[in-house]
Amino acid sequence: THLLAHGFEATSIRDVARAAGVATGTVLLHFGDKRDLLHTALFEDLAAAWTAARRAATEAPTLRRQLGAIAETFFGYYAERPALSRALLRESLFAEAPWRERFAAQVAEVHGFVVTLTEAAQRQGTLAQGVDAQVLGASFFSFYYFALLAWLQGGHPAPARLFERMLEQHLAALETTPRPTSRKKGTKNP
Repeated sequence: THLLAHGFEATSIRDVARAAGVATGTVLLHFGDKRDLLHTALFEDLAAAWTAARRAATEAPTLRRQLGAIAETFFGYYAERPALSRALLRESLFAEAPWRERFAAQVAEVHGFVVTLTEAAQRQGTLAQGVDAQVLGASFFSFYYFALLAWLQGGHPAPARLFERMLEQHLAALETTPRPTSRKKGTKNP
């Protein structure tokens, strides 16, 4: 909570200990340093967001909506804590061992789920059989990280919408039943 209110850089271990009502040494015993504390909190928060994203995707009727639900859930997580979002992203992408491996495993789990959803869409006949599910999973992350970075850097106000447009254009070429894009005639691209 102190971390959310004041940001990563402005928060000290002493602040965290004081807010938790414990000695600084107690915090250091459980978390080697401030980064370890952030990684622990981030990892747990992302795991909870992933549970919600998976549930939302499972309830969505199409691959397009399933992938959108996953991305929207994670974008929502970052939007709830805009002051920390940059630090959280930087720390998860460039973490040292053992956190690097833990965050990579989370990404691999999401990727595997996207692959599973892709293969299900192929079996249902809504996605062309020649689509490489692994590559579509990588494309999902390309669109997701681009939209997230564009939002964090102030280049785009709505990462979910940007992601949706990129995904929509990509899937339009891969689906067996062409669908009109949601862009209205005469409007500009995001």
